[in-house]
Amino acid sequence: MRFRLTTMSVLLLTLVLATGVAGAAEECRRLTISDTAPVDRIEIDPLVDQKGNGKKFTGNATLYLDDASEIALTAVRTLIKPTGNWKFTLKSLGSSAPKAMILVETNGDQTQVLKLKLLLKLDPMVSQKDPSKGTIGGCPQGGDGAIEFVEVPTPTTDLERRSVLASPSVDVDGKSHTIDFETILRSGEQRGTGIFGLLYNKMGEPLQQADGSLVISNDNDHSTLLDVHGKLFMMSQFESRPAAFYLTEMHQNADSGKLTALSTKPVDFSAVEGGWVHCAGSRTPWRTHLGSEEYEPDARYVDPVTGLRDGENENGYYRAMARYFGNTPDGEDPTRCNPYDYGYVVEATVTGPDMGIGTFAANVDVQKHYCMGRLAVELAYVMPDEKTAYITDDGTMVGLFKFVADQAGDLSSGSLFAAKLTQTSATNGGRFDIDWILLGSASDAEIRNLINTGGAGGGKITFADIFDATNAVKNPDGTYSAPAGYTGISHGHEAQGDGTFNECLDLQPGMEKAAAFLETRRYAALLGATMEFRKEEGVTFDPVNQKFYIAMSEVSKGMLANADGARSKTEAFSTDDIRVPQNNAGAVYVCDVDASYSLVNMTGLVVGNPNPTGPDYAAGGKYAGNAHDVNAISNPDNVTCIPGYDILIIGEDTGSGHQNDAIWSLDLKTLELTRIQTTPYGSETTSPYFYPNINGWGYMMSVIQHPYGESDSDKVGPGSAERNAYTGYVGPFPALD
Repeated sequence: MRFRLTTMSVLLLTLVLATGVAGAAEECRRLTISDTAPVDRIEIDPLVDQKGNGKKFTGNATLYLDDASEIALTAVRTLIKPTGNWKFTLKSLGSSAPKAMILVETNGDQTQVLKLKLLLKLDPMVSQKDPSKGTIGGCPQGGDGAIEFVEVPTPTTDLERRSVLASPSVDVDGKSHTIDFETILRSGEQRGTGIFGLLYNKMGEPLQQADGSLVISNDNDHSTLLDVHGKLFMMSQFESRPAAFYLTEMHQNADSGKLTALSTKPVDFSAVEGGWVHCAGSRTPWRTHLGSEEYEPDARYVDPVTGLRDGENENGYYRAMARYFGNTPDGEDPTRCNPYDYGYVVEATVTGPDMGIGTFAANVDVQKHYCMGRLAVELAYVMPDEKTAYITDDGTMVGLFKFVADQAGDLSSGSLFAAKLTQTSATNGGRFDIDWILLGSASDAEIRNLINTGGAGGGKITFADIFDATNAVKNPDGTYSAPAGYTGISHGHEAQGDGTFNECLDLQPGMEKAAAFLETRRYAALLGATMEFRKEEGVTFDPVNQKFYIAMSEVSKGMLANADGARSKTEAFSTDDIRVPQNNAGAVYVCDVDASYSLVNMTGLVVGNPNPTGPDYAAGGKYAGNAHDVNAISNPDNVTCIPGYDILIIGEDTGSGHQNDAIWSLDLKTLELTRIQTTPYGSETTSPYFYPNINGWGYMMSVIQHPYGESDSDKVGPGSAERNAYTGYVGPFPALD
């Protein structure tokens, strides 16, 4: 249901009603409310009651006022009680009362937008969906399906906090279905000849610890289901250094939908110098796996001669990649590491039905898309046009990027853009208009050649070939400034050598293309793009409602107003495009797209509550150990939607916010959250991803990374099998397309 608020003294609102009887006429009808109407009584226009029976229904509604221009606030101010509750009258069609939502927005010519969200008690006939028409009460809306999960309670006992809890059933279009979390593989398990999560070096040898034991990753992350070549495969990635992809051949029970792993093999990355920190992923419209390389190594601080990063010891974050060029700690070779080999979108294509008999899967082609930019890639997501892709950048002082391929279904060449935000509201996480700055156009082959031969004398390119860089000057008054000949920028994903996010650069002559694709964030900052996001995570697109969603794990640091100005260690040189209140529990944003699938704005949709109160959160309380409200999102990480059902799935990556990470179902009509899964102590819910129909069944992939790893590590022993990560799914669902 949707109301439109005008800025006239009389508010004209559209009220949706329907008979709910098959074949009966349905129509949108107008409700007129005077801005001087009594708070507790709002009269319905006679047009609503076309039968003239005069019956009325009185219910309660809770008002959530997200944002408004002053003129709109004036128009509705008299309708709001101090408590935020008010009554309205509505034609009565029955006695039962499900929930629905009304949205009120100002006209599009207003510089600010009013969103008036009401959780209403309505007759079921009013809110009934007609699947044949895809409408609610006869007025065009989003999805035409109805889905409701049985909620999982917040874990409060030690046993619950050690367990994987998932919704036991789901109601789809009025019919109940049994579901659960089903494990496909845990790290270290063997299927066929492969050990899931075992890491390998470039020579094809398994990595070993100093004591000779095998190195098995518990950092399982995104897994993609690929129904190709007459089989069902799962492509899984591991967020390690060195990282790994695994291809698993699956069996799908035709009667129950249950998925089991038949055999698994690692994927050979030797042709691209190994994989790095594979974080979230997605499935392309042409059914390939699109992975990522997060937290790209900062080439400015890597010595090209020794291969070592400044200040790192043998256990350093970047140094760990040297293991790819040796099979034991003593055999690693950091001089073979090149920071410009890592930080890209990675596409893996299953080329045939047979994995072969060797150690590595013989039917996988791996391609790093150098032309999509080098970032702390959390996720790349391809839009329905098969050309436009969005790339999120994880960390502090980071940006949002768009890639437009030259040819549909082919990401090997195209143009790269960075977002420039203009803030129009600071409420509920903020609202922003988005413009796009072109960084450059290139192909994978062109950028790979720059990496190999773009340096001095035709050698491998180094940071010094692209930029002359120095730290910002800290003046006696505490301000930061750039030396003569340099341009000051503020960017991430991590702090510079002086502990600030401020840096001064001079672009070397003719190095624009190298800067755009190898130092993407730095170059975007030089061109004026917005580099102020904090912990920008997963994205998804709802093709039915044409909405794009972005998870922001924290709203902090560069996203706050820069009160210190040039004295800021975080953004002394930024244009302070984002100026919203801090929320350490994070937010999820919704974006509109234009006809070319370009994002045009970004608005806070749902936010967490970082400051819960009450005895339940105190020491000894049932929610002790949870710093954030257990009934709200906490540090949202990855998102996926169920198209046609107006459901957004939100996964968390929270440490102390929620002691047990959760996956939520968000009803996009009511903004009501339902907890549908929780994970054990210290684990992370990585990359929930929904598949509406795989051979007649639906699945929500769900990966549980490093149990007891981020917190509560003392609750199990160092070698306990409880630490092994899970790759699995919630389901199976009936086909939902």
